[in-house]
Amino acid sequence: MDDRQDLIDSPARENRESTRDDATPQGDHATIETKVSPDGAAAGGDDAPANAARKHLPWGFIGLGVVVLAALIGGGWYWHATRNLESSDDAFIDGRAITVAPQVKGVVTDLAVTDNQFMRAGDVLLRIDPRDYVAARDLARGQLALAQAQRQAALVNLDLVRITAPQKLLQAHAQSVSAIAAQYVAVSDDRRQHALTPLAVSKQDVEKSTATDAQAGAQTAQAEAAEVQAALVPQLIAQAEAPVAQAEAQITQAQANLDQAEINLSYTTMRAPQDGWITKRNVERGDYLQVGASVFSIVTPELWVTANFKETQLDRMRPGQHVAIAVDAYPSLRLSGHVDSVQRGTGSKFTAFPAENATGNYIKIVQRVPVKIVIDSGLDPRLALPLGLSVDPTVNLK
Repeated sequence: MDDRQDLIDSPARENRESTRDDATPQGDHATIETKVSPDGAAAGGDDAPANAARKHLPWGFIGLGVVVLAALIGGGWYWHATRNLESSDDAFIDGRAITVAPQVKGVVTDLAVTDNQFMRAGDVLLRIDPRDYVAARDLARGQLALAQAQRQAALVNLDLVRITAPQKLLQAHAQSVSAIAAQYVAVSDDRRQHALTPLAVSKQDVEKSTATDAQAGAQTAQAEAAEVQAALVPQLIAQAEAPVAQAEAQITQAQANLDQAEINLSYTTMRAPQDGWITKRNVERGDYLQVGASVFSIVTPELWVTANFKETQLDRMRPGQHVAIAVDAYPSLRLSGHVDSVQRGTGSKFTAFPAENATGNYIKIVQRVPVKIVIDSGLDPRLALPLGLSVDPTVNLK
């Protein structure tokens, strides 16, 4: 009976052993010992996963702890390394762009620049047809010469008046004295004629003496009037000085016209006001230029960074602090600079249409303030830094 039972259980036992052999990975040299109970069941079969979990559980906790510790160390190091740094991605290369415009109108006869060309201060940029301005200059010169000639004539007349006026006064006085003397003789003669008896003098002589007396009186009055007129010597000299002053004023006006004509003529040759690169050129040879119309701009070599920091980043920011600058266009280029100044006004304050915060509903928005950063070193003359390039400045607040 037992032999038959063994024969029955043998295939089942072989099947269970073959199943355990298949579940064991090949090449695994670990040996799992299994105790078989008399009824053929493996002793402790249900406790094997729990034992494996208990063996691996401490290593999982250890790994998790290591990760948490590494995160804390890394976060602490990052906070310590960046707690004195402020950066902004709202920053750009800035500089001076000089707008060049003609000061006189005319046709461009010579163009000496091309796009993006570097020019030195004083270099010729273009020339405008100067013929009209040469004619205006020559006309102003003629007017000046005429005014100078008129002044010279007025000066000569003034000198004559200064000499002749006193002489005329003396002459008039002498004529007045002579007329008075003649009148005195005529009066005496007339009295004497009238004093004689009619038998001693003829009526004709009496009438003649009376006429002579009257004529002498008239001449005396005329001489006295001429003397009074000749006595106005200062007024006569002042009258002669007036044309001189008028001529001098005309000379001043003519000289001013000549100076303006020469200035306009000089404007026909446009020169570079500063060193820089030609940008936004919109002029060609043969164009007719109007006064004040922009023909191109000149970007000067002086560059800096305008960084728009948030208002919450300005608490510890001061002029002179070191700034590291990364340029987006040139990842390998590293610039060094310092904070120069902080603009006295936010960017929104100087917009064309500032916000009216005193009306309607209000939503607080973090404002940005332009900060000027001067570049101290790191510029590469071989690399162009156009105005408006994006940069990332990092300010060291220490």
